[in-house]
Order: sequence, then structure tokens, then C-alpha cells
Amino acid sequence: MWQLAVVYFVLCFVPSDQQFPRLCATREVLRTKECCPTWEGDGSPCGASSGRGFCNDVEVPDQPDGPQYPFSGLDDREKWPLVFYNRTCQCAGNFMGFSCADCKFGYFGVNCNEKRESLRRNIFHLSRAERIRLVSYLNLAKQTISRDYVVATGTYQEMENGSNPMFADVSSYDVFVWMHYYVSRDALLGGPGNVWADVDFAHWAPAFLPWHRVYLLHWEHEIRKLTGDTSFTIPYWDWRDAQGCDVCTDELMGDRSPHDPSLLSPGSVFSSWRVLCSRAVDYSDRGMLCDARGEGPLRRNPGNHNRDVVERLPTSAEVEFTLSLTNYDTGAMDRGANMSFRNTLEGFGDPQTGLGNSSHMGMHAALHVFMNGSMSSVQGSANDPIFLLHHAFVDSIYEQWLRRHRPSPSQYPDSDAPIGHNSEYHMVPFLPLYRNREFFISSKDLGYEYSYLLDANQRLAESLRPYLEELQGVWPWLLLAGLCGAITAATVAAAVLTAKRRYGGSPWLRVNKWKNVLALPERQPLICSSDTEETKHRNYQTAI
Repeated sequence: MWQLAVVYFVLCFVPSDQQFPRLCATREVLRTKECCPTWEGDGSPCGASSGRGFCNDVEVPDQPDGPQYPFSGLDDREKWPLVFYNRTCQCAGNFMGFSCADCKFGYFGVNCNEKRESLRRNIFHLSRAERIRLVSYLNLAKQTISRDYVVATGTYQEMENGSNPMFADVSSYDVFVWMHYYVSRDALLGGPGNVWADVDFAHWAPAFLPWHRVYLLHWEHEIRKLTGDTSFTIPYWDWRDAQGCDVCTDELMGDRSPHDPSLLSPGSVFSSWRVLCSRAVDYSDRGMLCDARGEGPLRRNPGNHNRDVVERLPTSAEVEFTLSLTNYDTGAMDRGANMSFRNTLEGFGDPQTGLGNSSHMGMHAALHVFMNGSMSSVQGSANDPIFLLHHAFVDSIYEQWLRRHRPSPSQYPDSDAPIGHNSEYHMVPFLPLYRNREFFISSKDLGYEYSYLLDANQRLAESLRPYLEELQGVWPWLLLAGLCGAITAATVAAAVLTAKRRYGGSPWLRVNKWKNVLALPERQPLICSSDTEETKHRNYQTAI
């Protein structure tokens, strides 16, 4: 835990990977539309002098979008990131980052040429120390103001085309909350209440899975830099067949408050968290962006949701049916897509029939509704740390499908998907820039694996790992106890032998003489001959 104490020192030297980089949020940069910060290693833009990258023009695709969004030139996210920047760093080789200061996912080292594979584990297979570390890291990210990037609180037009920058400081955790809000918010068409709700650059269409894959990778990357713990990985919650919120304990994501069932237990650190960007209807009514201010406590009331929308949490059979669907996406590639793996996993296709526009939400969406609180709003759902555990498991199902069906890159649509979802579209609001198709690949190519997807022998070793780690913490005490016991036994044995030598012939040591004196009366039998009410097993009841 000493690492946490030096975090503020570490932050001063750590570059970031998300937009908006603080260095690109100035009036000068916004007016020139060139976001090419210098790399500290050689003092050149994008590390060009060291061959890490170059400042180049941004190229956007011209393939047609689907009919769901019938506007052009009204939303800052269209043809991302051209409204804000038309020149950015394009990194070479295995380098990555808005200034090419980092390594691509799965690589490390001074020259980013060393490859590694991280392992994302079931949260219930973490050791006690790992569970404590997870909660500590989450809270640290929530309490630490980002020194490297800021979030936009106004549109480019409201910023007077860059002359009046409108950005806010938020914590490292809340940058990701804002990103999820910004990518899924309504399109502002001008004036209070004048919005277009049928648009989302990361949901309801093909990019849902690749976008959230990049999101988790960046979040994981950010925590590693924040804490200095390069071994950190996001755990997953396997919610198949769960009867309730298994992770809702004070040791993990927070239990229910005994005073208000929609709040978290005061015994959880998350009860002190404040949410932001969670009032979607309010922003639309005002025709404005989220101002990134705190909006009250984190809320969650799992299981007390609308049963007409979600009956229960997904089952193993429903996951298996979803995995059996051979087409990644179909038809209009939106919520009405039939027999679409993406749409069924996202929750708008029936997980028993595969038909789109289901009257009930399933799979991914079912868990969001089940949580009945901050998680249940698309735009504000990332406020709840369960979001990360949930989406890690959704990503693992995506990974299973990729390995089972081995789709060709052409299965990802080049055109006619809803805006933001075509294969070559840059993901909103990431800087550095990523295209959707680049993450239509196996997690192994991105440097990570899931523990339950390992082979049988590896899974067995992994399941034993937390217990062995616990033993490592106690074995010195067990060894010490053993040594003390051995010393005591040796001392007693030596004393007995000495006594026998000295008093061997003495009549007072003869057992028969003292037999009646030393015998103690038996107060009660060792085995009860009949049952009593006190020995009968007691049942317990569970109240929801």
C-alpha cells in the first residue's frame, strides 16, 4: 500500500491516453485544430525525432451511414474528431498515446518491443489482498484529479469555435464516466428540448463490443499508471444463473444500506462516492452538455426493478444460445437486428429466439436494469464500479464468440451501420484514434486473457492460486508454531527422562499407588445417546 502514498508524485510524470488531453484543450490548439503534443523523451511533437510517430492529417471514412440519424454537421461527434482536431499524432510500430509516449496494448519496455499477456480473473477467485487492492485502486482513481486531461462541458459552437475553451477538471475515474456519457448522449440540435435521441456512438449497433473493449483496456492502463502496479487487471463478475447481486458486499462493491435500500451501506467506501453526468433528461430539456458537477450519491437497489422489463439475470443456457449465433450483426444492424450475436448479447435480441426488438431486455441490458439505480441509465451507468466487472464479463463472451466462429474482418460492416459504427469510423471520444474494426480481433492479440477460458490444467492451477497465496502469508507463523511445539515436546521428553533416571526406583512414581488418587470422575458421557432441541439444525431465512 506504500504505492498509494506516492501517487501524487507519480501523476506528475504520467501521460494520458484519452481525450481531451490537457495540452490540446487550449485556445491556441483549438483554433489551429492540431493536437500533436511533444514527447518528453526527445522534446519533439509525437516523438518524431525518435521515430515514435508523426503529426499527420486525420483521415475520416466517406462510407454512408444508416438512416437512423438523418442529420449532418450538427453534432460534434460526427466524423470524429474533425470538429475539434484535423491533425493528431499517428504513432508508428508498437507505440501508442496522444503523444506516442506509451506502448500498444500487450507491449511494454523502453522500445515497446516486449510482449506480455495479462490475465483477467473471476472476482471471487481473487485473494483477500487482491480484493482490498481492487477497492483501494478504484477509490484512489475516484479521489485523484487527473493532471493530464480534462472533459468538455460545452459544444465547439458554445466554445466560439475554440476561442472560449469550456473544459472541467475531474478525477481519473470520472473521466471514464464522462466518456461513457459523451459517447451515448442525445444529439443537441439547438435550443432547449431540441434533441435527437435515436443516436449512440457506442451502443445499439456493431461498435458496441469493440468500443467497450477499448474502454476497458484504457481504464486498466490508466489504473496501472496511476498506481504503478503494472500487474493490475480488471476482474470479471460471472453473473450466469446468479440469483442476486453476489458482488454487492461491503468487502467488494458495497452492500445495501440498512436505512435506505436505494443507497449503499456506510460500511462500503463507495457509499461516499458522488455521481456525475447521470441526469440525461435534464440535459436534453436544457439542450446542454453535462457540466461535470457532482449530482448526489451512487444509487443501487438490485432486484427491485421492473419485472415487466427484466424477469431475472441471464442464465447459462441463454449465454450458450447467444454464442451459437453465427452472424455478428444483421439487417439494419440496430436494436431490431434478428439472429444477431451483437444485438442478442447487448440485450435487445431475445436470448431464446434471437429475434430483435424484444419486449424483454436480456443479457447485458438485463443486468443494467436489474441493478435499479445509477447502472440503469445508459449515460450515467459507468458511475457504478460494478459497470467494470459487468463489462469485463460481457467482453469475455465476445471473446468466446470470436474464438468459436473465427469471423473474417469482412463480417464487420464497412457501411450502412448507424452513425459511428462503420468499420473505419474513429471511436468517439478517444484520442489517440482507433477504428472500430481494429478491435474485432482476439484479446490474445491485445495482450490479455480470461481465466475461465484457459485450458483445464491452467484453470485448475488458477483456482488454487488464491489459497496458495493466503498460505504464503501464514506459513511463517505455522513454521514458528511447529518449531515451538517441537521445542516444547523435546523439553518435556527430556524432563521425563531425567526424572526416570533420578527417581526410577522411588516407590512414589509407581502408578498403581497413585491410580486412585489421580483418577478423575467422568462428569458426562463423551457421546450423547439422544438428540435434544439444542443439537438440531436450524434454518435461516433471507429477506430481500
